[in-house]
Amino acid sequence: MISGLIRNQALAEPTVQPIGFSIAGLPFWASMLVVLPVFAQAPWVREQPFSSCLFGLVLLSVGVITSSIAPRKWTEFGALLVGFSGSWLAGSLFWGWLAPHPLLHLPIEAFALPLALTGLGTRWRLGCVFYLASLTGTAFTDLAMALTGVMNLWPEVVVASPSQATVLLQDAATCVLKPGSLLIVSASGAVIFQLVQYCRSRNKASAPSDRAWAVAAAVLSTTLLIDGLFLSLSLLAPELSGLV
Repeated sequence: MISGLIRNQALAEPTVQPIGFSIAGLPFWASMLVVLPVFAQAPWVREQPFSSCLFGLVLLSVGVITSSIAPRKWTEFGALLVGFSGSWLAGSLFWGWLAPHPLLHLPIEAFALPLALTGLGTRWRLGCVFYLASLTGTAFTDLAMALTGVMNLWPEVVVASPSQATVLLQDAATCVLKPGSLLIVSASGAVIFQLVQYCRSRNKASAPSDRAWAVAAAVLSTTLLIDGLFLSLSLLAPELSGLV
């Protein structure tokens, strides 16, 4: 999947270095947009899934308008917001109505995959890269959960009461501590880490105007951090793990 993450950098349109966002700026905002759904969307979609979906459309509209008519220093952030809106919409659809069906998670998250792949050579390149990197992280996370058996507990967790969910999450984390599961989780994390390193090396070799590789590295590394945080909370403080 990562092979489709970024096409030949020659496809990217050269842009003038914006004053408002440094090269380190966009990766920072990309990381923040990965974290935002964990703490904002998760509780929102449990209570009001329909309004959460509508907010995804608002994000898309704001991103398109910002990228189209805002000052140049905001255009790249607008494109990033367009990609984020795809991830937000997918998350709202799944967690709002299909959460007890884990096998549908990745297909729902990938609903905009054709658009993202075809948009890599357009001015929406950064948004497409954000979406594809997020999807790649999700794919590795879901695969690790499936191989370790944690996904079998998923349907029970999402319909359980808070006290029951705490016990189930702790059971899931304990399941991960088995030697075979630890090997799977470690291998998955190592692959993501190597992808981050690859994206960073490609970023160093890219033109200063092409920040796609930096954004991809930021999204993947933040996904890895969140997964590690969730596992740690499930083991050490399961009553808090529902926040992640």
